[in-house]
Amino acid sequence: MKRIAANKKPIAIALLAAACIGGFTYYEMTSGERSTENAYLNADVVPVASLVSGRIIAVHISDNQHVKKGDPLFDVDPEPFRIALARAQAGLAQAMQNARQDNAEVAAMRAQVEQTTIDLNNARASYARDKELVAKNFLSQQSADDALTRVQNLQAALDQARAKLNKALSAPANAQERADVLRAQAEIAQAKLDLEHAHVTASVDGQISNLSLTPGALVGVGNPLFALIAENSYHIDANFKETELHGIHPGQEVDIKIDMYPDQHFKGRVQSLSGGTGTAFSLLPAQNATGNWVKIAQRVPVRIALAPTDAEHPLRIGATAAVSVKLQ
Repeated sequence: MKRIAANKKPIAIALLAAACIGGFTYYEMTSGERSTENAYLNADVVPVASLVSGRIIAVHISDNQHVKKGDPLFDVDPEPFRIALARAQAGLAQAMQNARQDNAEVAAMRAQVEQTTIDLNNARASYARDKELVAKNFLSQQSADDALTRVQNLQAALDQARAKLNKALSAPANAQERADVLRAQAEIAQAKLDLEHAHVTASVDGQISNLSLTPGALVGVGNPLFALIAENSYHIDANFKETELHGIHPGQEVDIKIDMYPDQHFKGRVQSLSGGTGTAFSLLPAQNATGNWVKIAQRVPVRIALAPTDAEHPLRIGATAAVSVKLQ
């Protein structure tokens, strides 16, 4: 009998533990709050990069400095872009000069066509007269043949002049519509844009972070150089179990405790719920259809907008926190 009683004791303990866990879970699900300590402070981070390649000639900021929108950050050597702009402007001037020359050539070709037409008409009249005189034996046949040859030559010259005129007229009469002019104008616009991008300013109010940029460094297009943490964009990413999401929706008030300020409570509001679990968007998502499978409750990120804090409680990205969502 003692052995039987001894065997029942672990079973009773296990049942009691299960009942406690079930009761706690039921309490959490039916109480007025949902809580988790799997929460981290985050913010909108702008990776700052150069839009042009070149050598850094000036850095106007220091690491962890607070900047305002439009404040200068750094300068890339603008001289190559000034040279490119001057070259593009020279190209436009050449294109405009070519357009004027083409217009002058069109006028000259028109005059040539008109003059050749007059000469051809005179040659035809002379040939007609020569034929009559040859028929009356007042001129030799050779004279008529020479007149005919002149008519034929002038006809060929007129055809050639008309072809050149038609080719010249195929180009746009308006210089602003010519391909070389448009190309030169586009090169000027690009050169001006590159020159403007050589001076980099802050796109938002925020704090500089992870800065290691120094004058003399060579930078490439699109390579992140440092980060700009946008001001008033701090929020909490709270990872609730999928079984705890029932009752949580945007707009609910949230009580927040950040570990770096253990005696301070912060206020927030549920902003949105992720469309998938954290593992669904990981670099190597779980392959549940292969191998030995063990069911594990997944966690779903819930974004919580954080109310602005005072200067005495500066926030840090990545700081741990605990949140309690008020369901009512």
